Amino acid sequence: MWPHGSGAEHGQVTEIITGLNLSTLEVLTSLSAVVLVVARWLPAAARPHVTIAAGAVFLLSAITLGVTGIRWQMLPVLAGAVVAAPFALFPLVRSRARRARWWLALPGSVACVGLITMGPVTAWAFPVPVFPELTGGLAVGTRVLQWTDPDRPETFTPDPGDRRTVVAQLWYPARPGPADAPHAQYLGRTEDEAHTVSSALAAGVGLPGFLFDGVPLARTHATPDAPVAESGGRFPMVLFSPGSSGVRTQNTAWAEEIASHGYVVAALDHPYDSAAVVLADGRTITTATVSSGDRDTDDRLGDDWTAIRAADLGFVLTRLEGLDRGGDALTGRLDTGRVAVTGHSMGGAAALQAARQDKRFDAVIDLDGYPRGPLSPALDQPTLALTQAITPDTDPRYLPQLTEVLTRGTATNYRLTIPGAAHLTFMDGPLYLPPVPSIVGSLGRAESPRVVAATTLAFLDSLLRNGSSDLTSALSSYGELSVFRHGNGR
Repeated sequence: MWPHGSGAEHGQVTEIITGLNLSTLEVLTSLSAVVLVVARWLPAAARPHVTIAAGAVFLLSAITLGVTGIRWQMLPVLAGAVVAAPFALFPLVRSRARRARWWLALPGSVACVGLITMGPVTAWAFPVPVFPELTGGLAVGTRVLQWTDPDRPETFTPDPGDRRTVVAQLWYPARPGPADAPHAQYLGRTEDEAHTVSSALAAGVGLPGFLFDGVPLARTHATPDAPVAESGGRFPMVLFSPGSSGVRTQNTAWAEEIASHGYVVAALDHPYDSAAVVLADGRTITTATVSSGDRDTDDRLGDDWTAIRAADLGFVLTRLEGLDRGGDALTGRLDTGRVAVTGHSMGGAAALQAARQDKRFDAVIDLDGYPRGPLSPALDQPTLALTQAITPDTDPRYLPQLTEVLTRGTATNYRLTIPGAAHLTFMDGPLYLPPVPSIVGSLGRAESPRVVAATTLAFLDSLLRNGSSDLTSALSSYGELSVFRHGNGR
């Protein structure tokens, strides 16, 4: 596993070769290990030179990896080479030693190559995320804010004096910085925080934490606390709520892309719901929202948790309005008259509820979220719902419930079903999870975030910026589109 801080401090992560998901040093280590195994099968004249060269390269590479940080994916590579090394080197020091018969040596060589191959395979399956290049033309800054609502008690704790605290991360258009400016840590403000969040996310899905050790080492495109862009006027705002047990950073690729097009994105951590929330005082709050296993009970719990999230969204919007009025670098730059509320999964349900309760939100984007809570009053804001393909395994209540919400709305609403998408397509999951279609869809690591960003940007530009007047054509190019017009159904 990577020691905390080692990979980033020594530049290992930045050397990752896209596609292979290995650094140059890791490729060199893997190749020399293979050659060390194969050397046993070379002609006698070439064998000593190849073995010595491969052994020297492997030894130097392994020592360097030990200094810069060894990813867990490289452990089988090292094991395969260590097992093969005595059989490759022994004949060189004992000139009269006889090699094992080929039919005895072949299974060992195959086993060693299999071990070594596991390194690149697991690095491909669990890579250090590489974030897509931004297309908006604006540099992006990011900062983390924390607010406590004096008017709302914290219902997840028994302390009657405890008040609801929310953490929000902003991504915003920024002034271009120097080429060597440090980029923001993924999943947290520091690498320690990122590891805390990563471990909590892994535990939440029942996987060992080491599988995601590479995720906290990623760097995003945003610059921490960068100065706000000098031009661009007032920026429309987009608030985001993550999925159940999700975290504010789970849609970083999407948030940065939206911000690069001139929006301010504010993504929320919901304490006691998000997998792990690290507060400004260093305390870590883990999730307390646990399924009971009973569908009716879980539905009631889900409605309650969604209502808390919706209130968090409205509270954060109020705080952002305060920032715009004075005393902050964003003062005068937040367009509080153009605000969209979005969310993934349960966060999508929270976005729908927040818009139903708070008319300050002008548009809604639901990223594959099952609607929860009361369906009235009807939504007045235009809504875009992005969904994966409906299959026999889909909750049979999902599509009828979503259709009812969109049909009852008083504005024109849209449901876009994206072919090849899965539930986790709509977050950063495709960037670092195994590319299994049932988990992250079949669009691919680069295409998944591109499609989600492109569709939501088309909707945001049309609603908040008087963009394309032909939103239907823009959206339908990405999948199967259903349009719901007030009074006419579809």
